[in-house]
Amino acid sequence: MKKILFLCHGNICRSTMAEFVMKELVRQAGKETEILVDSKACRTDEIGSDTHPGTKAALTAHNIPFTKRKARQIQRADYDVYDYLVAMDDENMRDLMRMTGNDPQGKCHLLLSYAGESREVADPWYTGNFEVTYQDVDKGCRALLQQLTDGERQ
Repeated sequence: MKKILFLCHGNICRSTMAEFVMKELVRQAGKETEILVDSKACRTDEIGSDTHPGTKAALTAHNIPFTKRKARQIQRADYDVYDYLVAMDDENMRDLMRMTGNDPQGKCHLLLSYAGESREVADPWYTGNFEVTYQDVDKGCRALLQQLTDGERQ
């Protein structure tokens, strides 16, 4: 089983959105028994909070199912559990590098790098634009899933 952990600052906007988008893409691809998806925060600001209402609205607008949840923070042990630690921005990557000792196994990547882009997913907490964030998350998740399923055919 391949295990993916999406990460953002507080685990209420971007990483949560990526978790639910990817879970739906994995379900549509019939890969639920092969790919496990989760999300966590790099920082403690929102620990225990549910998904941001703006994220819920964007998911609803795109017919992506979601459930009530509580933001959780990444732990050092998660590095050994997950195969892919997927960050939304450079700050998240710096946090991951510190926590993992510079990612010795090469598991940490920015989400949009899977789509061939070297940019961050904008934080809708600051931009207020959850639709732009959704488009980036969807693009990155589709590219990551493609990479995972292409790898099966080789």
